[in-house]
Amino acid sequence: MKKLAKVLGFLGVTAITLASCNQQGQSSNSNSGSESAAEVSITDLKIAYVLTDSVISKFDFYKEKSEEITEKGRKFESDLNSRARGFEQEVANFEQTASSMTMNQARAKQEELVRKERNLMTYRDNLMQELSADESKLYADVYDKVQEYLTQYAEEKELELILSYTRGGAIWYSKKALDITEDVIAGLNKKYADDKKSAEKK
Repeated sequence: MKKLAKVLGFLGVTAITLASCNQQGQSSNSNSGSESAAEVSITDLKIAYVLTDSVISKFDFYKEKSEEITEKGRKFESDLNSRARGFEQEVANFEQTASSMTMNQARAKQEELVRKERNLMTYRDNLMQELSADESKLYADVYDKVQEYLTQYAEEKELELILSYTRGGAIWYSKKALDITEDVIAGLNKKYADDKKSAEKK
């Protein structure tokens, strides 16, 4: 965003400079003509913005895949809880029968329980890593799809710049007329639905 701010700042300075040159350089028709053309291209800059959070949260692809990850997480949690209960029961049984075991038997059982606990923790960590990887891939896929669609959208609407608007971000104010969020969401979801139909036919 800092880079974007610098670019916009540069454009503003350029516009002021060109306007000043245009007023002072009336003597040269060719120069004033080229400066006028440059000034028009800057002042006619077409900009729009999207509410990033809304685009992502209302994108059907994101909602479907996010629900799949949530369901996967529920299954992981259920499986993990089942294993944990089994382990806890095994520990409770050992505590009840430890007094009837020989010292070697008790030591061997303790080592077995420590190993099982370590395996259970490793299993939990692996599940968490898998879910985290799924979420990271989902966001990467979502951003790729949004980027691809916005590139096409910008070309169709002849926009030079589409900004990402987030609360607390670099943009504090913008005219509502520049907000293309709902239009983009509708277009994204239509494209996703069309792509799904095409994939199902194959």
